[in-house]
Amino acid sequence: MKRRLLALGAVLGPGLLAGLSDDDPAGITTYSILGARYGYSLLWVLAVSTVALILFHEVGARMGVVTGKGLIALARERHGMLVTRLVLVALLVANLGTTCAELAGIAAGMGLAGVPRGISVPVAVVLVCALLMRGSFRRVEHVLIALGAVFVSYIAAGILAHPDWGAAAKGLVVPTIPGTRDGILVIVATVGTTLAPWGLAFLQSYTVDKHLLTTQLRAERVDVVIGAVLTGVIGAFVVVACAATLHPKGIRINDARDAAVALRPVAGSLAQTLFAVGLVGAALLATAVLPLATAYSVCEAAGVEAHIDRGPREEPLFYGTVTATLVLAGGLVLIPGAPRISILFLSQALNAVLLVPILWFIRRLARDRSLMGDAALSGVDRVATGIALAGITVSVVALGVLSVF
Repeated sequence: MKRRLLALGAVLGPGLLAGLSDDDPAGITTYSILGARYGYSLLWVLAVSTVALILFHEVGARMGVVTGKGLIALARERHGMLVTRLVLVALLVANLGTTCAELAGIAAGMGLAGVPRGISVPVAVVLVCALLMRGSFRRVEHVLIALGAVFVSYIAAGILAHPDWGAAAKGLVVPTIPGTRDGILVIVATVGTTLAPWGLAFLQSYTVDKHLLTTQLRAERVDVVIGAVLTGVIGAFVVVACAATLHPKGIRINDARDAAVALRPVAGSLAQTLFAVGLVGAALLATAVLPLATAYSVCEAAGVEAHIDRGPREEPLFYGTVTATLVLAGGLVLIPGAPRISILFLSQALNAVLLVPILWFIRRLARDRSLMGDAALSGVDRVATGIALAGITVSVVALGVLSVF
């Protein structure tokens, strides 16, 4: 047992960080709306989404460990520079918009404590830049994992809401589908927010940067499962908190900040504070992970190495991309009257458009025995990932259609 724990401790990080980063402000907002509008009845959607997250994050980690290359590097080798550049440009735009969403989440959460946007956003940018540019790989990883502990606040907020656990358990295992356009939109948005292209790119590249070996693959699978399950559990407690307090009173919300404000009169100031703390912590974690994901992709497309352990002088492109992403996103969030909603909508739309072809590409690569050897997808793996891909494809297409019409 001790040996297994030591083996897990040696690999812990890629799956955990990639999973928890999915519970960013966009995800928390989606879960809050789901609970406020539909109570406990759609908790099963989170369970299904978590299974899909486990499947594809495990495949991404497996490819990173076996090939020693990130997703964009493999795309460059297999499809050439034209396709790689097109994918990279789309990823850069989507990642920039999503980074804006994370910084806006920090501003919203800190705003509840009276801290103005003009202070909270620049401070967040400086802190994240300092961490990523001056820390070693191990230090950066430890800080980010420690930051993930803030998600406990959502579990506490859910408990303080005194939910009906029987109804929650039923909603988790008994599928119900609302017969309204809004209900279907919430379902597919929940599925869509769980898996993000930047998360998949980050996970694979990060396993490469961590120099994991094929002998550590089994332990890394445990890391992936832990990260994905924690993501689902945290999301479930966000739903439960809103389902127990806001749904019975018919309180409508539009984002996670609205949920935090609405919780105060019905669940107390502590619940509101915990919800706001969780929002800021989640946004900070994702604000650190997104520039890393972007920098990994840019370096892989350019055919140069990317390592957190090396400083800005040794890795100018990597750290230049990290800095540019944070500074540009922070500047966009601070521009008075900037069309932030349009920026965020565009980024999430691009994420949705990119998700299906990237998942298809990942699955195709993982099936290739000339690339993966004995670690290639088995028959059971192919069926499971095929079903998950089909369900995600339907969800993404439905989300696009319902958003337009």
